[in-house]
Amino acid sequence: MKVLICGKGGSGKSTLTALIAQSMVAKGFNVLVIDNDESNFGLHRQLGMELPADFLNFMGGKKVLIGKMRESFQKGEKSQFFEHRWNITDIPDEFVIRKGNLNLMAVGKIHEVGEGCACPMGILAKHLLKNIDTSENDFVIVDTEAGIEHFGRGVEEGCDMLLMVIDPSYESIRLSEKVSELADIAGKELYFILNRAEGDSKEIMCSKVPENRVLATIPILESLFRAGLLGTEFQTNILEIETISEFLEKQQQ
Repeated sequence: MKVLICGKGGSGKSTLTALIAQSMVAKGFNVLVIDNDESNFGLHRQLGMELPADFLNFMGGKKVLIGKMRESFQKGEKSQFFEHRWNITDIPDEFVIRKGNLNLMAVGKIHEVGEGCACPMGILAKHLLKNIDTSENDFVIVDTEAGIEHFGRGVEEGCDMLLMVIDPSYESIRLSEKVSELADIAGKELYFILNRAEGDSKEIMCSKVPENRVLATIPILESLFRAGLLGTEFQTNILEIETISEFLEKQQQ
C-alpha cells in the first residue's frame, strides 16, 4: 500500500509521517518513507536517521533530468525513467538509508541559491511511486511539500490513499475543500487527521469535514513539540497514531 500525506505548511505532515511510519514498523511492516518535500530538512531526524542522498542524482541531477524530459517532449514521447520495476529492496543503496524494516529516501532538496524550481522532483516522484511494486507486507508513505503542487505533478497517481493533515487555521480548512475536490477528480480515497485539535478549535475543525473521513484528532503534545524543537527522534506511543495505523493495516488486507 502507498499512502500520501498532504496539507498546508506547518500543519504537521512530517511529524505524522514519522509517527505513522514508526507505528507500521512496530506492526511488522517493511516501511519505505519517501521524502518529497524539497524544502524540509527535518524528517530524517524525526525518524532517527541520516539524510539520504538526493534520488535526483540517480538520474544524473536536475539539469540532466530536465534535458531528458525536454527531449522526450520534443519527440512526442512519454519520459521513461526506469528500465525495470523495483521492489523496495531494489532501490540503490546509495539513495536509501535503512534501519531495520524502516527505509528512507529523499527525492531531492533545494541546496543552492538560484538552482531553479522543484518541478523535476515532483515529476520524478510520480514516476518513482508508479514504478515501485509492493507486497502485502510493504507500506510506502510519502511526505509531500506544502499545498497542492503534488496534484499538479500527478504524484498521487502512484498512491492508493491520501491523508490530509489539518491544523486549527482557516487556511487549512479552506485547503481541505480544494484537496477534497482534487482527490475526487483523481479518484483517490481521502481521509483527514486533525492535528493540535483541542477545545473549541477541535469542535470547529470537526464541523468542517465529513465525520466519516476523520481518522483521528490529535491534541497538542508537549513531548512531540520538544522532540521537534530539538531535532531528536520521536519515541512517543500515541493512542491516536495507533488508531491510524490499525486502520491502514486493515486496508492492506
